[in-house]
Amino acid sequence: MPKAYPAEFRARAVAVVRAGKSVRWTALELEISESCLHSWIKQDRIDHGERPGLSSTEHADLVTAKRRIRQLETELEVLREASKIYEELKGDPKGHSR
Repeated sequence: MPKAYPAEFRARAVAVVRAGKSVRWTALELEISESCLHSWIKQDRIDHGERPGLSSTEHADLVTAKRRIRQLETELEVLREASKIYEELKGDPKGHSR
């Protein structure tokens, strides 16, 4: 798994490149890969409306929504199974299955 850098560190790295330093120089100085820095710059441009794509906030919202959907689907499946069991038991007043 890639190393997670704090948001402040990423923002400072992007700011250095925006101020005119090369990606290569900045990556070497900060001891990060150029590809990592390029991806931060790309996301920064999206976040600032300079290129199309999902902003960081939209991406986070989408991840949260997908997680919630998975949770709700699981809960729905549990309720469906419970409903089946209930219907089976309801048919026999003593609670015995047929």
